[in-house]
Amino acid sequence: MNAEIRPIRTPAEQALAASIEAARDRLPGAGEIKKLREAAGKAFVESGLPHRRVEEWKYTDLRALMRDAAPLASPPDKKAIEQAKKHNPFPGVEALRLVLVNGVFVSELSELASLEKGLTIVPLAKALAEGNKLTQRIGELQPDTYDAALSLNTAFLNDGVLIEIADGTKLAKPIHIVNFHSGSTPASTYARSLIVAGEDSQATVIESFAGPEKVAYQTSSAMELHVADKASFDLIRLQAEGSAALHLSTLLAKIGSDAKFALHPVTQGAAVSRYSVTLRFAGKNIEARFAGATLLRGKQHADTTMVIDHMMPHGTSRELMKSALDGESRGVFQGRINVRHGAQKTDARMATHALMLTDTAESDNKPELEIFADDVQCGHGATSGAIDENLLFYFLARGIPRKEAEALLIQSFVAEPLEMIAHEGVRGVMLARVEDWLRARG
Repeated sequence: MNAEIRPIRTPAEQALAASIEAARDRLPGAGEIKKLREAAGKAFVESGLPHRRVEEWKYTDLRALMRDAAPLASPPDKKAIEQAKKHNPFPGVEALRLVLVNGVFVSELSELASLEKGLTIVPLAKALAEGNKLTQRIGELQPDTYDAALSLNTAFLNDGVLIEIADGTKLAKPIHIVNFHSGSTPASTYARSLIVAGEDSQATVIESFAGPEKVAYQTSSAMELHVADKASFDLIRLQAEGSAALHLSTLLAKIGSDAKFALHPVTQGAAVSRYSVTLRFAGKNIEARFAGATLLRGKQHADTTMVIDHMMPHGTSRELMKSALDGESRGVFQGRINVRHGAQKTDARMATHALMLTDTAESDNKPELEIFADDVQCGHGATSGAIDENLLFYFLARGIPRKEAEALLIQSFVAEPLEMIAHEGVRGVMLARVEDWLRARG
């Protein structure tokens, strides 16, 4: 007799499964979208939340960290919309604002009336209800292995933005996707973005996340990005969620030949966060850069997991991640560079560095290379350590107080990847946020 093994589901997993079932028939979209949503929901119910025995999640045991599943957020009321209206994490930066409040696209706060020529933007809920052709591309990109966070986002596929940039279009100002959570009770949101950047186009997109302090809300976000041949695309990301929030986000990108791509993620919010990135080099002569920073304090836990997939010859990628970890915080970076058969002349370098500001902080760095071609130049490195006492002494010997000297060293350490941001205004805001974080550190 064979015994049937049934895994024990946590309260969070049971609540999520119940929410998936309850939302099944009231979410917009039919046909293939409904099938995609149902398949994702079924996969999550069968697999549950990832835990430390899942290799990609070994440092972020979501089954243990996610104690409860917050109910789906209600549509924003007037108070929430008014709060979002005042929220501007990039002051002084002229950008096209697209605002989602509690996971719902708010047209009255978004600038859709006078779009630049060659730019199309449609709220996802509207596109799903109307059967917009762009929705057919949702789910086209998938990670190498099953991702429970992405499945959850797909199972609750509801609202977000669809952006299409026509061939040859050079956008004059950035597009800013604002994700703002409002409310005093725990709630969950599931926003989705799809961006298609046409051949020889040029664009900068900013993504930001924020919400109330001391409220255990939960954010799930996913972005699918298609960058066509000869395009130039910069993606800048600021995760500044509230201190008790749970943040899960996924980026899936496919990049064409002769394209240039830059990704700059900055993480400083949420109690627990995870950013999963998969970049597929689907063409030749691609130049890509990943340069990000993480600033943590208290008991924050932040995980950045990245896969760079070199599929074609003559690809160049540079990855630099820097973390400043204070208190009892924990920073995780897992980065893997894949070089496939035939991807000759690949030039890929990855480096991750963590600055430990206390003895109780923890850094987990796991850079990897998987190379199946013989004519390549690839390398990786990882370091973690405290502030260099010799450098500190140099400042102290010149009469600079210890706290100020430490702040200068931390700032210079973290600033390196941020100074690579091409947009001057956005770069200035990000560097100013580092200064604010240091001042709050005391």
